[in-house]
Amino acid sequence: MIVVAFVVFYASRSLVQGLLLTLEHHIPHLLGALGAGNMGNSCVCRDDSGAEDNVESQGRQAENSRSHIPEARSHPRDPVRPPRRGRGPHEPRRKKQNVDGLVLDTLAVIRTLVDNDQEPPYSMITLHEMAETDEGWLEVVQSLIRVIPLEDPLGPAVITLLLDECPLPTKDALQKLTEILNLSGAAACQDACHPAKHRNTTAVLGCLAEKLAGPASIGLLSPGILEYLLQSLNFQSHPTVMLFALIALEKFAQTSENKMTVSESCISDQLILLEKWTDNPDYLKRQVGFCAQWSLDNLFLKEGRQFTYEKVDLTNIRAMLNSNDVSEYLKISPHGLEARCDASSFESVRCTFCVDSGVWYYEVTVITSGVMQIGWATKDSKFLNHEGYGIGDDEYSCAYDGCRQLIWYNARSKPHSHPCWKEGDTIGFLLDLQEKQMIFYLNGNQLPAEKQVFSSAVSGFFAAASFMSYQQCEFNFGAKPFKYPPSMKFSTFNDYAFLTAEEKIILPR
Repeated sequence: MIVVAFVVFYASRSLVQGLLLTLEHHIPHLLGALGAGNMGNSCVCRDDSGAEDNVESQGRQAENSRSHIPEARSHPRDPVRPPRRGRGPHEPRRKKQNVDGLVLDTLAVIRTLVDNDQEPPYSMITLHEMAETDEGWLEVVQSLIRVIPLEDPLGPAVITLLLDECPLPTKDALQKLTEILNLSGAAACQDACHPAKHRNTTAVLGCLAEKLAGPASIGLLSPGILEYLLQSLNFQSHPTVMLFALIALEKFAQTSENKMTVSESCISDQLILLEKWTDNPDYLKRQVGFCAQWSLDNLFLKEGRQFTYEKVDLTNIRAMLNSNDVSEYLKISPHGLEARCDASSFESVRCTFCVDSGVWYYEVTVITSGVMQIGWATKDSKFLNHEGYGIGDDEYSCAYDGCRQLIWYNARSKPHSHPCWKEGDTIGFLLDLQEKQMIFYLNGNQLPAEKQVFSSAVSGFFAAASFMSYQQCEFNFGAKPFKYPPSMKFSTFNDYAFLTAEEKIILPR
């Protein structure tokens, strides 16, 4: 289950535990790829006003949180996020502080909170209160754009959390934000050597496009903002800026009038070029390619272009992700082996093949190093993306979480000894129904066997996974050689499964 502080990924019902307090490797330049393999504190320059106090506050919050981390969660929480804590009838409004410091404090403490039963951090409550007025909301949004560091893997998720928890902006506030940002095609080219501001701006626009609907979303997509997002798709931009600009355009296109406006901009011509990155060895570019291809197949169609499902070679694929048994916002590749989530909900998917006996193995390549829960589930497992149920959140499934270094079962977690996963890592999943055990591997290094799930389920197992926002991975069910096959004898789904030609087709939505 997915919870990073009051559900940064507001998606799952499990306990966040073992969140890292320091980045093992700080990316030395802002031009580094989005997201490190570890989650931790990052330093960025900000206004001196209140900076020292905020750094000290950050340290105190982290220390206090560390002292209360339990070994495992022993009871499920209420689904989704806890109710936002408001001021009591006699409680004064909290003193306004340096907003940049509050944002950075929230970004730091979000990694250390372990249970939604805890009160939200002071910095988050204060930011929410500030955002109750138009002026305060504008200050919070501008700060998110200004200070969230590019190299922090939780940056986009914290932007999503804070904006989603804040009150809906008024029409006047949106108009004022448009004037302040003053976005245009030329603005997308400015400060190109400092992509953090542009990544954060495109992430904010995507969050607002998803949060708003109808006329408000149409009004936000001004000619200047449309030019800004389209210009951000050019190859001069940093790949992470390209990625979040494309995601923002996807979310604007959820409103039909916006979809028509974006389509008329000839966006498909640029996406045709970006689509070539789908198999790029640079995992950030690969994400851009994946999203470009998905948009061409589902949103921004190009006249004369074949849909990818019409030309992909599925000859040797006999098991894939089940596009008919997937939560609503997960993106699945046309070959049925790669999946991505760009929604704020907790999206899940199962394999098409079910096993009842024997020893089985599959592998997953990590494309993004954030929070995913991958493992095994049965037909009885709950896939409730809006209510926060994912793999490992009931008694019928068990999941490996390589970002937070946890094993999940029945909404309880326990730490494992593997280091945090990183882009390109291979995770192995072995199911032994003879010995009633599951074994998880990281690049061939195995963990002790897990047996808990067999007290509730003994057959009918599927490979399955749940995804936090902006996460992606690729599955190998045996259609190609495994990188780290286990030493014991095992079977693969691809050797025993069967799909008709029609069942293999992943149709556009």
